[in-house]
Amino acid sequence: MILKRWLVGDPIKTAQAAHERLSKRLALAIFSSNSISSVAYATEEILLVLILAGTAALAWSIPVSLAILFLVIVLTISYRQIIYEYPEGGGAYIVARSNLGEMPALIAAAALMIDYVLTVAVSVAAGVAAITSAVPEWFGHRTTLGLLFTLFIVVVNLRGARESGKFFAVPTYMAIGALGLMVVAGTYRSLSNASILLPPVTATGLNGGTEALTLFLILRAFAAGCAAVTGMEVISNGVKAFRSPESGNAATTMVWMSVILG
Repeated sequence: MILKRWLVGDPIKTAQAAHERLSKRLALAIFSSNSISSVAYATEEILLVLILAGTAALAWSIPVSLAILFLVIVLTISYRQIIYEYPEGGGAYIVARSNLGEMPALIAAAALMIDYVLTVAVSVAAGVAAITSAVPEWFGHRTTLGLLFTLFIVVVNLRGARESGKFFAVPTYMAIGALGLMVVAGTYRSLSNASILLPPVTATGLNGGTEALTLFLILRAFAAGCAAVTGMEVISNGVKAFRSPESGNAATTMVWMSVILG
């Protein structure tokens, strides 16, 4: 019992629940961490597919990214409508059951459950891969690190939305700042034609590629890059976690998240 109290905190009375509601700033840190962090590996997945057709095919990463950006815009408009239509929380199951029936709702719920498990696996694995690339001595302990990080995330979330939001706000906003700095620096280098010295590529087969640049390969790159839109539904699921007015604050946070993601 003492360990439980230390890990997840004291129980909260029902009357105190209203005080645990999230501001837009904290909600953005909680609900957008999944989507915003996914750009770290979604872009890489696009390039890993296109490189099969040679280095010249990498130019297609921009049209593919723009297509995914269009998808982000469509999803944002759709989820904003759901937020106002279902102020109690409009997840895929509730929306599908209201409009399509029980069986489509169960299929949507099952798909989301699989997606949530895979999201944790992919996100943690990508984070561990980044850490072990910086510290090669830890490469042999990838599985242990992944399990520890997953357990840590579980414990932090069990402490409640408000406390976990305060914790996740720091790394989330640091990541947003780092991404913004990278975009600004890259834009400056591009406009000023500043050269970047890179080591010579020694891998074989990159120039000519191992596959032809076909429509199927481009669509495959698009599908791989759609990992960037994972987690966009969480705000519409958690409308009741926002402070009053819940729907308005949730819709505003949804737009913030989409703009940063885009």
